Amino acid sequence: MTSTAFAADRLDRVIKAYDVRGRVPEDLDSGLAQAVGAALVEVLAIRADGGGPGAVVIGHDMRASSSELVDAIARGVTGQGADAILIGLASTDGLYFASGLLELPGAMVTASHNPAGDNGIKLCKAGAAPIGQESGLAEIRAMVQYGVPRFDGRSGSVHHRDLLADYAAYLRSLVDLSSIRPLRVVVDAGSGMAGHTVPAVLGTAAGLPGLPLDVDEMYFDLDGTFPHHEANPLDPANLIDLSAHVRETGADLGLAFDGDADRCFVVDELGRPVSPSAVTALISARELRRHPGATIIHNLITSRTVPEVIAEHGGTAVRTRVGHSFIKARMADTGAVFGGEHSGHFYFADFWRADSGMLAALHVLAALGHTARGTTVSDLLATYDRYCASGEINSKVADVPAAMDMVRARYCTGPDAVCDDLDGLTVTTPTWWFNLRPSNTEPLLRLNVEANDDITMQRIRDDVLALLRR
Repeated sequence: MTSTAFAADRLDRVIKAYDVRGRVPEDLDSGLAQAVGAALVEVLAIRADGGGPGAVVIGHDMRASSSELVDAIARGVTGQGADAILIGLASTDGLYFASGLLELPGAMVTASHNPAGDNGIKLCKAGAAPIGQESGLAEIRAMVQYGVPRFDGRSGSVHHRDLLADYAAYLRSLVDLSSIRPLRVVVDAGSGMAGHTVPAVLGTAAGLPGLPLDVDEMYFDLDGTFPHHEANPLDPANLIDLSAHVRETGADLGLAFDGDADRCFVVDELGRPVSPSAVTALISARELRRHPGATIIHNLITSRTVPEVIAEHGGTAVRTRVGHSFIKARMADTGAVFGGEHSGHFYFADFWRADSGMLAALHVLAALGHTARGTTVSDLLATYDRYCASGEINSKVADVPAAMDMVRARYCTGPDAVCDDLDGLTVTTPTWWFNLRPSNTEPLLRLNVEANDDITMQRIRDDVLALLRR
C-alpha cells in the first residue's frame, strides 16, 4: 500500500530546482506537504530503526498558511516513524542552525520573497547539507508522485524546542562586535523573519550583552501579507523606504532582509544600494585574513572584482553555477571557507556551509565598526566596486534554445571572446563580459553584463537585449 499519489503537472508547478514552492492551496496544500514530509523520511532513511537520526527539525516563517503546513509535514514525518522537532518561528538560516546544531535533516516552511499567497518548503540533510534536484529532491518528487510507501510501525512523536537564543549566541560568537565604534544602523525587515531574529542577534532579547549599535527598526511587524513592500531586496523598488530613512536620519548604513531573512542587502550612508558582489569581496578579504591561502567560492554572475580581490589577498577563487546546492557542494569538495552569490546569499564554512544573511550583516558591521571614526560605507567598499554592471535583466522568450543559439552565433565567433557553458552562456573579453542563462522555473532568459566603463556596458547590454527581443 502507498499513500495518495499526486499529478505530475502539479508537481511540475510546485517542485522547483532547489525547493517546493507555489500558490496555497491551489498548488501547495496540507496533503502535499504531508507527502513531502513522509517522502523526506523515506528517501533519507531517517527512522532510527534503520540507522538514521530518527528525527526531522521543522521551522516556519510568518505567513498565514505556514503553521498548517508545519503540522502537515509533522504528520508525514511522524507517520513514517520519525520524530518531528518543531522550532517555531525561524529564519531559514535559523533552521540551518538547528539542523547543524542537532545534526538532523530539516524542513523550513517559507516562500522567501514570493508573494503573500505563496508558500513553500526548503529541505536540507543533517548538518544543513543541501537538498536539490541532484541531491535528493528528484527522488522525493518521484515518491510523492507515485505514492509514499505506508509505514506500519510505531509513529514518531512531536517535540517543541526554542533555539532562537542559541542561534543568536552562536552568530555573535563567530563575529565579535563588542569592540566596534558606535554605529547607527537602519534595518528594514520587510515584515519578514528579520523582525524576529534581529532583536535577538543585535539586541539583548536573547540575554546577550548590549552592542554599541543604535538599531532603527523598520517594518519589524511579522506579517505575511507584506503590507509595506515586498520582502525582496533584490528589487531596487523595495529599498526605496530604507534608502530614504538612512538619508533622513544620518545613519551609517542600512540593512534589508528578504522574507525568510536568509539574504541581506546593504545600502550605504547616502542610501545607495551596495552591490552584493562588493559585499562578497569584503567578506572574502576578511575571511582570508583569518584563513590565509584559503579557497573561496563565487558564482559566475558575481563581479570580476571578486576573484581579483581573492587573488590579491592570497586566496584561491573557484567559480561555480548559480544556486545554493552548487555553492554548498563546491564548498564541501574544495574545503572553501566562504562563498558568495550576486543574489545576496552568503555561505560560511563555520555555519555548516549554509547561507546566512544575518552573519553577512555582522561581517559588514564589524568591518565598518573597526575603521576610524568618520569612515563611511562607501569609503570602506570603494576598493571592491571596480566595474559597471547592468544588474540582472529578465526577457520572456518563446524559444529559449533558439534565442541562446542566436546570441552564441553573434558573440562566440570573434577572436577576443572566450565562451563557456558552465551555466547558460558566458562570453568574456578583456573589457567586458556577460552571462545569459535560462530560468529554472519560467520561459525567461536572465542577462548580466559587466564592463570596464558604463558606455561599453550599455552597448553590450542593449545589443544582447535587441537580439533576444526581436
